[in-house]
Amino acid sequence: MNAAVFRNPGGGLLVGKGPFERLSGPPERGVAFYRNDFSLSCSRPWHVPSRVEILEEGESPEFFREEHPEIVWEEPEVEPFAEVFAEVSQAIRGGSIEKSVPVATATGRICKGSCKGLGSALARGNGPLRPYGWIDGEEGVVGLSPELLFELNGGVLHTMALAGTARVEEREAFGADEKEIREHEFVAQTLLAKLSDLGQTTRHPRDIMELGPLVHYHSAIDVELRKKESIDRLVSLLHPTPALGPLPRTAETLGDLVSWRHRLGCPRWFGAPFGLFRDGVFEVLVGIRMIRWQGPQVEVPSGCGVIEESRLVNEWRELRLKRESVRSVFGV
Repeated sequence: MNAAVFRNPGGGLLVGKGPFERLSGPPERGVAFYRNDFSLSCSRPWHVPSRVEILEEGESPEFFREEHPEIVWEEPEVEPFAEVFAEVSQAIRGGSIEKSVPVATATGRICKGSCKGLGSALARGNGPLRPYGWIDGEEGVVGLSPELLFELNGGVLHTMALAGTARVEEREAFGADEKEIREHEFVAQTLLAKLSDLGQTTRHPRDIMELGPLVHYHSAIDVELRKKESIDRLVSLLHPTPALGPLPRTAETLGDLVSWRHRLGCPRWFGAPFGLFRDGVFEVLVGIRMIRWQGPQVEVPSGCGVIEESRLVNEWRELRLKRESVRSVFGV
């Protein structure tokens, strides 16, 4: 089977069922899902479903009502990550970049049940976490992303800066952590610089977003667009976000990041845009906080922003905390 799941703007879930018509651009009206990989290499990323179903709050699609999986996990080895971390740090010291975002991935194997059973978590109320999912035969992804790439509604674009991470019990100290604040401001200021050419920008005050065991710095940003912009151009302009991409973002620094991700076994869908177009309104997420599977093999990736002040032991701990939070919310 082939299906896509996204949060319905009116509440509950919107489910699209295949076969999908694949397009190079969005339709004029109706429903379409946007799915691309991290490198935006898909020439036809728009998927128009054959059927659309809107589910009530708390209701799961029937294809997610399978036995919850039991998974035997294997954590990533620190040595390959430490090698990439050293290369990123050297590039920062050499002045070619200010920041990059390597990714470490835990792998697992299903010993009982089905990964489709993980999808039941998408129907539960999860506060700022936005549900998304994609099923294609024996391959699939489910996720609960806290990060909005952007929402486009009429002539207004809504986006956010989301960067800086700590455990919830460290919230008080987190509020004064200069390294985490600087990482967040890297992201926010870079976004504002990109968006200023599009129209009048408004940055809302930095606050702390609480996501279960973790907290993050969050700044909402609105843009009143000067003119109509194509969705595909906006995706190319804003992806990857400064929270997941290199600073500065050039073809060379992005190529280095893709190479580091590949060396560390990162799924090509991690951090990629996943969105829903519905009658002219478009919302697209950053595909993080995900679990991906293919047959019995399962992956949980996590990324960390490395800047000049970063230390290996702290970043390695942050990566583990992020993966643990994902597995906790999905019950594995």
